Amino acid sequence: MQTLTVDLGERSYPIYIGEGLLTKSDLILNHLKGNQVLVVTNETVAPLYLQALRDGLKGFHYSELVLPDGEQFKTLEVLSQIFDKLLEDKHNRSTTLVALGGGVIGDITGFAAAAYQRGVDFIQVPTTLLSQVDSSVGGKTGVNHSLGKNMIGAFHQPNCVIADTTTLNTLPDRELSAGIAEVIKYGLICDIDFYQWLHDNIEGIRQRKASVLAEVIFRSCQNKAQVVAADERESGIRAILNLGHTFGHAIETAQGYGNWLHGEAVAVGMVLAAELSMQLGWISKTDVSTIIGILNRAGLPVDPPDMTADQFMSLMMVDKKVIDGHLRLVLLKKVGEAVVTGDVTESQVRSALASQGVL
Repeated sequence: MQTLTVDLGERSYPIYIGEGLLTKSDLILNHLKGNQVLVVTNETVAPLYLQALRDGLKGFHYSELVLPDGEQFKTLEVLSQIFDKLLEDKHNRSTTLVALGGGVIGDITGFAAAAYQRGVDFIQVPTTLLSQVDSSVGGKTGVNHSLGKNMIGAFHQPNCVIADTTTLNTLPDRELSAGIAEVIKYGLICDIDFYQWLHDNIEGIRQRKASVLAEVIFRSCQNKAQVVAADERESGIRAILNLGHTFGHAIETAQGYGNWLHGEAVAVGMVLAAELSMQLGWISKTDVSTIIGILNRAGLPVDPPDMTADQFMSLMMVDKKVIDGHLRLVLLKKVGEAVVTGDVTESQVRSALASQGVL
């Protein structure tokens, strides 16, 4: 087992990474402050991994809630089911919510924890590559709205993150590839050595080699923890973690939540961000081709869906980085260094979209 710390002063917490961690009940028990626990999971994960948590939490005031699986269920209506369960089972402020699942479960459970009785503890137990390398770390929680993704939420840090790499053995190939998109992102925005390492090991990730997966999760979490420690509430540098996300969220919203996986949309978004960065003269055409190449090798889409430039522009304006009606984007100053800029015109964005067939 490897351990990292997200350094946030009094709100600091560990990330545990290793095989078989779901059976090590002490990891969770050491981070429970009270006797009440609610485990929130989904219909896909529950038959596979819920029993391990049940066994480890015997003797506690234990509740569980199994939600439907999919991004389309990350809504205020489904969030209310968590509040219903907490109230029906008389959970108080000493309770701890445990999110067992992928990014949707982590986001919605964390938001419930942030809001229930004005804030209770929660623990992240991510079971997908995307959630293990990205969404479970950093305290972003929330739900989607029909007009925009992740527009309703709160910052609420977990007590700990337990990333059991064994759970990736049951992950569908498409979901694994979606997680690799966020992994590649870290190399592009702040870790050129990691980016080069990924070029040599992308097939090992897809083949689920244990040592390669462990390195991928550790390096990704290490990068994210450093950025989050420097800017917990995304007032500055943390926004670089959104490379490709402004374009990607527009794709997810337009196509209907769940039809494109988050990582798939982010992959196309990174291609569009790279194209725009090239048009600004910051990276080369070869850099863009290399980025497209590694995304292809990861099994990810690189071409936008059937959308118009007007759709992209309209949906991108419903983004958390928009300030006073002014679009701000995360772009590449060079491969391995991202910047947040508002000095991009609409015509430049449309030109980048047009270069990828979006008119």
